[in-house]
Amino acid sequence: MKEITDIIKSYELAVAAGKKTALATVVHVEGSSYRRPGARMLVTDDGQLTGAISGGCLEGDALRKALLAISQQKNKLVTYDTTDDNDTTLGVQLGCNGIVHILFEPIHRDDAANPIALLKKALEKRQNAVVITLFSLNSRSASQPGTCFLNLETDKITIHNALGHNVLEQMLPEAELVKERQESFFREFAFNGQKLTGFVEYLRPAPALIIAGAGNDTIPLSEMAHILGWDVTVVDGRNGHATKQRFPKANNVVVAKPSEVLSKIETDAQTFFVLMTHNYNYDLALLKELINLEACIYIGALGPKKKLERMYGDLRNEGIEVTDEQKTKIFGPVGLDVGAETSEEIALSVLAEIKAVLNGRTGISLRKKPEPIHSRSDQKVDYHKSTREDFLCEIQTSQS
Repeated sequence: MKEITDIIKSYELAVAAGKKTALATVVHVEGSSYRRPGARMLVTDDGQLTGAISGGCLEGDALRKALLAISQQKNKLVTYDTTDDNDTTLGVQLGCNGIVHILFEPIHRDDAANPIALLKKALEKRQNAVVITLFSLNSRSASQPGTCFLNLETDKITIHNALGHNVLEQMLPEAELVKERQESFFREFAFNGQKLTGFVEYLRPAPALIIAGAGNDTIPLSEMAHILGWDVTVVDGRNGHATKQRFPKANNVVVAKPSEVLSKIETDAQTFFVLMTHNYNYDLALLKELINLEACIYIGALGPKKKLERMYGDLRNEGIEVTDEQKTKIFGPVGLDVGAETSEEIALSVLAEIKAVLNGRTGISLRKKPEPIHSRSDQKVDYHKSTREDFLCEIQTSQS
């Protein structure tokens, strides 16, 4: 989400400066690539870039293609074939072994449903959203409708460009399906007598990190989470420690007793807690509040295993038995085993563990992973499948 947030900020600055812009989006990948479908980059007519569609190898040519799209005011799909290590068409040997399809869309600022406007609407509140981008892989001269559909989960709002009622009827059930599966996939849609590929993208809100503790060692954790684009809240019972001056990168700084914390913050399935107040009684009281929070999937506890076992024992003495299921979301000692010593290194360890839990990963070294690095939804759709379930693209994986 940070990339989209940065793109929206840059777009608003460009509009204020009277600049024209185009959005480049990775919409499809065959094989391996540095960025996956959904990666985006904003290009201004004076050559400024925000975001990334590759590791840097495609940006130079993509800039030229974006400027052409701005000049012609027409969506364009461009294919980059990086499977040939000896191909110097782009001036470099990419070695990515993949085919990357990038859609370039000039942004019409007066269009209330332009791609940037849809993305901005998706980020206005903490809610899941579905964005659908339509393009043709079979013909470069065919229509490339682009980013044309947004469905918001909690607001139950659907916004789309003028593609016709027939296409909207096709999109609505797919939006519901992607929310049910909670993962992006590809689908074919019929539009004006042609078949278009649709990237049905599931967007989650940025992770929200609640740091219980306003000591000096939590400052690096707050700042590093901010760099990742996470929504950071620092809570502590000490008003002399929990201040915006000490935590300028935090979105919120809250002074609260443990029993007041949940009433002063909003939580969802993307909310993660770390207990590091260095006050045993505060951490224990807050853990007592958190263990029954259904949406919470991660509670990190700073300190040795003995401290956590002591917490379980003290809760047991209060008549509260922490179940095995509840213990699965409690991570103590917090963080991955990277040999962290300093507060900055501990912050790195903690954030890496949260990222692994968020994505259902183990945090092992990639060279030890037998499966491909990235999952990929790029199998072609059989539009003539008879059932809705059969109509789904099966998720395949490919080494990146």
